[in-house]
Amino acid sequence: MVGMNYKLTELEKAGKPIYAGIVGAGQMGRGMVSQMMSMKGMRPAVVVDVALDNAKNAYREAGLSEGRDFAPAETVEEGNRLLEAGKFVVTANNELATKCAVLHCSVDATGVPEVGAKVALDAINHKKHIVMLNVETDVCIGHILYKLANNAGVIYSGSAGDEPGAVMELYDFADALGFEVRVIGKGKNNVIDYDCTPETVAEEAKRKGASAKMICAFKDGTKTMVEMTAMANATGFLPDVMGAHGASGQVKDLPDLLSLKSEGRGGILSSYRTVEYINGVAPGVFIIIASKLPDINHELAYLSMGNGPNYVLYRPYHLTSLETPLTVAKACIDGVPSIVPRAGLVAETGTVAKRDLKAGEHLDGIGGFTIRGTFISAQAAKEKNVLPMGLADKHTVMLKDVKKGGLITYADVGLNENALMVQLRKLQDALFV
Repeated sequence: MVGMNYKLTELEKAGKPIYAGIVGAGQMGRGMVSQMMSMKGMRPAVVVDVALDNAKNAYREAGLSEGRDFAPAETVEEGNRLLEAGKFVVTANNELATKCAVLHCSVDATGVPEVGAKVALDAINHKKHIVMLNVETDVCIGHILYKLANNAGVIYSGSAGDEPGAVMELYDFADALGFEVRVIGKGKNNVIDYDCTPETVAEEAKRKGASAKMICAFKDGTKTMVEMTAMANATGFLPDVMGAHGASGQVKDLPDLLSLKSEGRGGILSSYRTVEYINGVAPGVFIIIASKLPDINHELAYLSMGNGPNYVLYRPYHLTSLETPLTVAKACIDGVPSIVPRAGLVAETGTVAKRDLKAGEHLDGIGGFTIRGTFISAQAAKEKNVLPMGLADKHTVMLKDVKKGGLITYADVGLNENALMVQLRKLQDALFV
């Protein structure tokens, strides 16, 4: 992001700020609104939430007043009139965040696959850049959305600050320098609890001011699996084992811990070019690099990077939605994304039964009571006919019994054929996989 501050300052001086539409005013969306209001050269022009008070509170917390600074709108026409009059807009209609004329970029911050699919497709069809703080949608249909955006001449991107975007900054840096990147990954700050539900995490969610479904998705491991899937599809790296190893360690342990078992340094891996998560190094992201050239290894040792042959590059923070505006700026000013599925669909977040499931039951979705996600190579998922987790919703019905911990396959369920996610995934599979 070197120099982006100067570019945004120039937009501010010229009176030509970037106007963004934000869908989702939960914890992440509200933080993003406040961050944009703190920046030069950018405005959170439209904020959408199904609970309108959430959208209003996002502006209020950023120091704006209803009536004087922002007002509600129900239609795109109403939104356009308010924006032309210099007002910010709150609405429950997500089409305002993708179709209002003044907007340059749309951001989905809902974490709901079906909503993300609609927001992304609407944005692309209306020539808006689209930033997905919604990895759940991206790992399932990001490949086709990326292709559609390219064809439309707009940028499709994952978000800076989210762990996949943060790890890509390290990967791109090392790859540009010619290092061999052997492992990429993220830390995890709580032990996975496969059995957790929104009910079991309700008190924690209330204490943190977050939704119970979001906390549950973190604790049952699904978010970690989704994030690693996005890393894989951006780089071509794969899980060493399904679900990854999830070992424990500190940053100093990573060069040896993430070495090959055959190398005799206490490593856990069977192969390199893998994606991993490590308990104990959160909230950071990391990559493991190496070089075959002695002068490079000598200088790395001189720079206190360790004795090799593996070296760790570690970023000890990721600011999630607070960094998302920088991806908006990159898309609008430089025409480049933070992270996209360049490698294609090389990995999936597959669907696992969280409890014994019976034929006739309906599933829910991410962060719910019935299913969780696991990280699996796309090849293995195809061989096993595994259901991508992003296709499951409350209208998905079990056709067969599946035991707790079992992979759910396409043959086990009746999909919601009316869902945009399902339609786009079928098109993606037909055209690109």
